[in-house]
Amino acid sequence: MNADISVIKGIHPGKILERELKKRNLPKGQFALSVNEFPQTLVAIMKGKRRMNAALSLKIEKALEIEEGYFLILQSYYDLELEKKKQAENHHPDLSILRPVVFWDTDINRIDWEKCKSAVIKRIFERGNEQEVNEIIRFYGEDIVLSTLTISESTMPAYRENKK
Repeated sequence: MNADISVIKGIHPGKILERELKKRNLPKGQFALSVNEFPQTLVAIMKGKRRMNAALSLKIEKALEIEEGYFLILQSYYDLELEKKKQAENHHPDLSILRPVVFWDTDINRIDWEKCKSAVIKRIFERGNEQEVNEIIRFYGEDIVLSTLTISESTMPAYRENKK
């Protein structure tokens, strides 16, 4: 299981455990009993409905001969990812300026503005009006917009005029 953890950061440890058991052809219920755990507990963890705790992590890692702390580290990264998503919900451009029709294919209130930064910038510059362009520049910053679009500053005349 010597997978590079950076590749699976943010994935619930239960999903990784489930994949590992499947790869080894180990039935979930039997495995749970072999580590003195209720099958329902393990199934809930594999479905992402429960957290992996330190005691269970140690039992599972010992039984599967996986490096100690592996699942607990994955749980920590998963928790961090959840917290980032929660904080990102409050970090967005002024949605009263952006027209939902520009984002016709998605719910504007559910956009992850950080992960989709490149797509948002390109879409606004392709289909947005002057106010929307200015709002995206304000939100992301001129440097990020320029580097995303890989254009010269002269391609933003509306922004330049308002800046004067």
